[in-house]
Amino acid sequence: MRYLCFCVLFVFSFFKNTGPADTPANRICGKWESAEKNLTVEVYPYNNTFKAKIIRFTGGVSKTKPMETITDIKNPDKALRDRKVLGLNVVEGLTYNSGSDTWENGKIYEVQSGKYWNVAASLTKDGLLKVKGYWHIKLLGKTMTFKRVQ
Repeated sequence: MRYLCFCVLFVFSFFKNTGPADTPANRICGKWESAEKNLTVEVYPYNNTFKAKIIRFTGGVSKTKPMETITDIKNPDKALRDRKVLGLNVVEGLTYNSGSDTWENGKIYEVQSGKYWNVAASLTKDGLLKVKGYWHIKLLGKTMTFKRVQ
């Protein structure tokens, strides 16, 4: 019986999972920490696009006001100013472009200003995630660098 179990496990170890998680587009999925180490986001698939939500941040947070209590006070919609920043989707609508091996056509929400910007993302050869927020023209924008975390 032990021999049979070993054989079954051995055979299955050669099969690779070829589900959606193994597609080139899904390489962006996971947890990413900013180069400044003050922000961690989680990128995940959603309806053939990708979203990112804040799962940790320390920028501007003090011991008197923990990150779990920070709200979206700069949001232009007064009804949304009480929502928590932790867990907030800050990137939406990214689509994978296989021709350029990039993720494009998304929107990024800047919590500090309450504004939405266009966003594109790419992975470097070193495995870093480059996220560029811009207004209509990619040449004019700001790029943030993220490193994958476990």
